[in-house]
Amino acid sequence: MLVTAYLAIIFLVALCVGLELTARRITPPESTPSAVANPAFRRFQKIFLRAYLLALWADWLQGPYLYKLYRHYSFLESQIAILYVCGLASCVLFAPFSGWLPQALGRRQTCLLFCLCYSACCLTKLSRDYFVLIVGRILGGLSTSLLATTFEAWYVHQHVEVHDFPKEWIPSTFTTAATWNHGLAVGAGLVANLLAEWLHLGPVAPFLLAVPCLCCCGWVVLTDWGKEETEGSPEGDKKTLLLGTQNGGGPRLSAKGRFSRSCHEGLRCLLSDKRVLLLGGVQALFESVLYIFVFLWTPVLDPHGPPLGIVFSCLMAASMVGSLLYRLATSTHYHLQPGHVLCLAVLMAFFSFFMLTFSTAAGQPRPHESFLAFLLLELACGLYFPAVSFLQSRVIPEEKRAGVLAWFRLPLHLLACLGLLALHGEVSGTGGGEGGGGTRHMFGGCAVMMLAALMAVVSLFTLGKNDADLRLEGTRGDGEMF
Repeated sequence: MLVTAYLAIIFLVALCVGLELTARRITPPESTPSAVANPAFRRFQKIFLRAYLLALWADWLQGPYLYKLYRHYSFLESQIAILYVCGLASCVLFAPFSGWLPQALGRRQTCLLFCLCYSACCLTKLSRDYFVLIVGRILGGLSTSLLATTFEAWYVHQHVEVHDFPKEWIPSTFTTAATWNHGLAVGAGLVANLLAEWLHLGPVAPFLLAVPCLCCCGWVVLTDWGKEETEGSPEGDKKTLLLGTQNGGGPRLSAKGRFSRSCHEGLRCLLSDKRVLLLGGVQALFESVLYIFVFLWTPVLDPHGPPLGIVFSCLMAASMVGSLLYRLATSTHYHLQPGHVLCLAVLMAFFSFFMLTFSTAAGQPRPHESFLAFLLLELACGLYFPAVSFLQSRVIPEEKRAGVLAWFRLPLHLLACLGLLALHGEVSGTGGGEGGGGTRHMFGGCAVMMLAALMAVVSLFTLGKNDADLRLEGTRGDGEMF
């Protein structure tokens, strides 16, 4: 497995470079030329990305060795499953508040809160006390929820309300962030491996490295973002609120009221549009299975001695390959529709878990086949996320998107928690473990969930067979998805 992991990362990185060069060659360079040429926008974009990428880097550093750290502290797999459940449960609890906090506390202040909470989460990894580690997982759930919403909320507000840049320039920044994000994920695995295994600092080292990264992120937010937010501070929002009341427009909704209204409208949109409901079902099934995979990949491969940081980099590089393939497939050169790509991604994920039910048989583990199945799953993820993001942008109204996505995440995290609790029960009751019956049964359950997701995808595009909203504009075809 050691040689396999190193050969895989070399091959995947070379493949990423080749696909990136191919994508640049066949994709016309027409994306927001005015944004690229605007020095004020470029300066503002760099200020945002400097902090945001530091936050993402700190987050990725914690991925490769989380499970290994708990095993290093001699916890049983069933106890580790509970730790993961605590993290997911806190995501469920804090996800609604992560959209409300920036409005109530202030966007910049909430970003600083993220840095503080995530630093505390990392520092709890120094303790072997189970209760302290549970607190750390709760803080990690809060931090993950804030990372997913707060930085984007600050950027969009500053972009539109403070600088008055065109809304069409917003995707330029997040496309750049997504491109860097893949590279950071691959690099984080290599750096974590360097610290934990090559320098023999142990699995806690990557978590400690994340703390100064988060401190640097907080410093950028505190200094550079402070200059940017002079026109968009919470005090300015309060003045706007007072002016709206004095001008006879009636009192505006408070942050809590806006959140409640957003959730209500999101639920109504979800129940009134079958396309939205099916898309939510696909997201809940697919992404909840990914949380289970995040828990299981380490105990499946670790007994066979691979460098976990390198394996993590391989998985992230495979995801990057999928993202680049999506970019190529949906270009004007190949004319593939996102609906086709989504169906292919779910089918690949189903096949991956189907493979894992055989490669993790008790007493007959096949780690190389499991590693290949994990790479296939990450490749599917790289195809899935841009495809589902495109479809969400088409079927969910912009003003209702936050509320709808909040409802999407609720069953997603609940399904993941139930899956991990089921695994905890099997491990505790039957003695399954690495490559044991509990793991194999869980992969079988994941395969069934992927099959249900595939049926939902087919239903979605059967329902919208001639729906222009589900298609890329300016592509060839007769209007049918299949």
